[in-house]
Amino acid sequence: MNKKFHLSIIAVAALSVFGAACAKKAVAVNTPPAPAPMARTEAPAPAPPPTPAPPRQQPAPVAQAAAPRIPNAATRARIDELLGRIQDAYFDYNRHTLRDDAVKTLAADSKELATIMSQYPDYKLTVEGYCDERGSAEYNLALGEARANAARDYLVSVGVSSSQLSTVSYGKEKQLCDEHDEACWQKNRRVHIMAMAMK
Repeated sequence: MNKKFHLSIIAVAALSVFGAACAKKAVAVNTPPAPAPMARTEAPAPAPPPTPAPPRQQPAPVAQAAAPRIPNAATRARIDELLGRIQDAYFDYNRHTLRDDAVKTLAADSKELATIMSQYPDYKLTVEGYCDERGSAEYNLALGEARANAARDYLVSVGVSSSQLSTVSYGKEKQLCDEHDEACWQKNRRVHIMAMAMK
């Protein structure tokens, strides 16, 4: 009985030692913590289209004074000076075509005159046509008009606006010379350019 008892104690002790040994060998495994649940991500909402910037307001244009349509006194004086230097253009008997000397006379200052006139559209000139005393009044009125038109057409060709030129014929009226010879008649067959009277 004692022997059995001793064996039982030995067996229990051996089991205890064995169990303790096994317990020592067992490695505690640290299990990682469970991952935190991921927040559910949704596709980002599309960005609203950019609001267009309001159009930039252009600064109001600075009001400019309207260009004068009539020359001032100093400019009118210069026009009168030019007209004085554009001497009367003369014509052959019973002709209305401009002679070479008439063209030279008109050309002298007419380009400067055209430049000035272009700046003042309301300023006008009158081209007057004249004849000598021979022939009927009706014939000379028509011839004087043809001469005035010839001079006007020349001025238009150098740049004077036709809207700024008017013509008038005096025929054999308003003679410069009253003698009855060719020297006097030549002075009367002419065109004369003058500024229209200002209103």
